[in-house]
Amino acid sequence: MKALTAAEMREVDRLTTERFGIPSLQLMEAAGRHTAEAVLGEFAPEIPSRVVFLCGKGNNGGDGFVAARYLRAAGAGVRLFLFGGPDQVRGDAAENLRRWQEAGGGVSVVKDTATWDAAWPDVAGAEVIVDALLGTGLRGPAEGLIAQAIGDVNRLSRDATAPAPRLVLAVDTPSGLSSDGELAEGPVLRAHQTVTFTAPKIGQLLAAGAAAVGALRICQIGSPAGVVEEVGQSNIRLAEPLEFAALPLVRAADAHKGSFGHVLLVCGSLGKSGAAVLAGRGALRAGAGLVTVAVPDVVLPGVAAAQAEYMTEPLASTDAGTASLASLSYGRFSRLEEGKSVMGIGPGLGTHQETQQLIRTVVRDTRLPVVLDADGLNAFVGRAEELCGSEVRPLAITPHPGEMARLLGSSGDAVQSDRLRAAQEAARRWNAVVILKGFHTLVAAPEGTVFVNASGNAGLAKGGSGDTLTGVLAALTAQFGTKDWARVLALGVYLHGRAAELAARGIHGRGDRAAETVGIADCCRIW
Repeated sequence: MKALTAAEMREVDRLTTERFGIPSLQLMEAAGRHTAEAVLGEFAPEIPSRVVFLCGKGNNGGDGFVAARYLRAAGAGVRLFLFGGPDQVRGDAAENLRRWQEAGGGVSVVKDTATWDAAWPDVAGAEVIVDALLGTGLRGPAEGLIAQAIGDVNRLSRDATAPAPRLVLAVDTPSGLSSDGELAEGPVLRAHQTVTFTAPKIGQLLAAGAAAVGALRICQIGSPAGVVEEVGQSNIRLAEPLEFAALPLVRAADAHKGSFGHVLLVCGSLGKSGAAVLAGRGALRAGAGLVTVAVPDVVLPGVAAAQAEYMTEPLASTDAGTASLASLSYGRFSRLEEGKSVMGIGPGLGTHQETQQLIRTVVRDTRLPVVLDADGLNAFVGRAEELCGSEVRPLAITPHPGEMARLLGSSGDAVQSDRLRAAQEAARRWNAVVILKGFHTLVAAPEGTVFVNASGNAGLAKGGSGDTLTGVLAALTAQFGTKDWARVLALGVYLHGRAAELAARGIHGRGDRAAETVGIADCCRIW
């Protein structure tokens, strides 16, 4: 799904009405209904008793009026605060304000600091705060009274002594966040969840303040997907299920293990054998037909015992317990590559000088697609010009920001300040698919397409997550090949993040905002 700018989103709405006869009032109704359903879904089977809506005068406030009406009809206790006079509300928003009032809903007008201070006890005591202040059409920073409200809500969420709301939900986009990705000069409301409509906005995926979006939920309100594809001019796409619908995801009834490829993983060393175990487990759980894990001979027994399903091959060891160049002698490694579909190399191999030379030689000489991670990337620090994918040897690299900075001869801060540019530049320079890990992992193809992944949670922020991902990416490559490789790899990143989300729900029931306690083992159980 393409990500849109604010102007492109307005054009999609206009064309939806002009070409397909769907009135803008109907689009707003659908947006508000989806917002209410998102709130109810978080509390089901209960109904929240204290929901506060903070509404602006524009269409974002109009979406809020609709959602408030639906929640009130469902039995929720709703208070609505309007920042501005009712006479300042225009168009579809005014019509929905009228419907809210006709349904018996009250309106508390917030016109200055005094009225906001009077409203604050109700806001601070709410189970749910719905942010419908500023929408995607925002130009410039949030200012004045709205900026004060944003700051107060943010402080409430961070105050350990206060009963923080169970849910802060932003309608369409968090107030103050630029839809087009520019750095926000004013405050941005930090939401637990954002319900946006039709398509993601570029700023929600790539802006410096995109973490304020929280969990991003995209709801369809009536605009055909073809209009989004027509209007959107960027090559930025959200990694979501429909992006992968064309892949052969359904297995044939007569399939066998040979149908799903043979993954070769070159991983592990003395003290880091767990990396090989996790990578192998990720490959198995992601559906590879066969998995061979090649590890230094000194750690092979432990790795082999960790998972009965995969095969193991010994590599000659250095005195430090890492893979030795002797592994290349007499064509041993070439024979190891025979019959394999893809190679994942790097997790836990270590930075021993001889091992790093082995990595560079293997990556240079192989004719298999390569997924290069961790210590595999470290082998090319200062020698990044040797990273070069080709039709004969397609290459994917999976750096976190620090690894990317070392490869580019830059700094982590520089990479993080413009992740999109860093990923696209590296993909072009090295003719490789670049998977720049982190919050909203980017999957950048050499021709410029970028998939942005929004699945996952803080449970993945621990050692072992990347090792598992390497196995997942290799397994999907073995099954689907490299013809549309960036999309295949984006599927792997999406599923890896989704596994963490499901693991959190399995441990914590609803799973909301408790994901920081989810371990990589929990994600592997999901796989």
